[in-house]
Formats: sequence, structure tokens, C-alpha cells
Amino acid sequence: MEDTDIMELYFSRSENAIPETKIKYGNMISAIAMRILNDRSDAEECENDTYMGIWNVIPPQRPFDLKAFIAKIARNLALKKYHFINAEKRKPQAAVPLSELEECISGNDGRNFSDGELSAAINEFLGSLSEENRKIFLLRYWYFLSIKEICKRLGVSKSKAESSLFRTRKKLKKFLAERGLY
Repeated sequence: MEDTDIMELYFSRSENAIPETKIKYGNMISAIAMRILNDRSDAEECENDTYMGIWNVIPPQRPFDLKAFIAKIARNLALKKYHFINAEKRKPQAAVPLSELEECISGNDGRNFSDGELSAAINEFLGSLSEENRKIFLLRYWYFLSIKEICKRLGVSKSKAESSLFRTRKKLKKFLAERGLY
């Protein structure tokens, strides 16, 4: 079923909207949740919460890219659950990529800026990257893939992936500093 058809099911409040979403995007949602939570039952709960989240926002929202919209909801819910579960303890699978990025986005010298400003700047920065560097960056910091998984998916060497991530983080830090966001 096409994305426009799935969205029409949500707009008409059809009971088939969620099953059709699950058929098309269930594996993606589950994979995102598992990479962050690393626990099957937590990932299943997150997947169900994602379907409820989609149901609650469509309508009134009509996303331009349904896949990206669903991935964002799943990722945000998984991160929220991760932080709830690990408020006092840390599991390394999601903490490592986040700690790598801290060096780029944590030094704002006490200046308050909105999440929207930071998000817009990061989107602009990502648009300036080559396609390969953007994919490596997003697979690591959006989808939480390990270096090994990135190498396998993109067919690049470990050293290439690691050096790309290192250089991209340095560029991001400089980019944000130039805009007063670091």
C-alpha cells in the first residue's frame, strides 16, 4: 500500500490504518527501537507506542514523508524510554554514539537557544555533506548503528567510517561555533 493510501486510512479513522502501517513499516520501527533499547520487550512496547503516536497526530498533521515521520516518532519514543529505563545506569549501545556527539553540541557557553535553532543548523550542516558522509553520520547518530553495521551496509572500511565520523564531528563543531550555537 502506498503512503498516501495509508495516510488516508488515518484521516478516515479506519481501523486498517495501524495494520497497514505495521505491514509496511513494522520492521523499520522494530529495528530502530532495538538498536536503542537492546531489549525485545521494550522494543515491542515502543513499536506499539509508535503506532499510537501516529494515530494521535494523523490527523491533523499530514506528513510530507511518512517513512521519515514514522522513524522520527519511533526514535524519539525509544530514546525517551531509554532515558527512563537508564536514569541511573548506562547501557553502552546508545550511550556511545551520544557521548561522541556531546563534544560537538554541548559547549554553548550558557547561551540559551531553542531546539529549533539547533535542529535547523544541523539540517543545514547535513545538507552540506557529501552523500556518503551524510549517510555514515545519520546511520551512526540517528539510527545508532555500530561502526561494523555501517561498514557492512555501505560497503566501506572501518577506518573510512571512523575517519569520516571524526572529521564530520569536527566540521559540525566548527559549523555550530560559527553560528553561535557551540
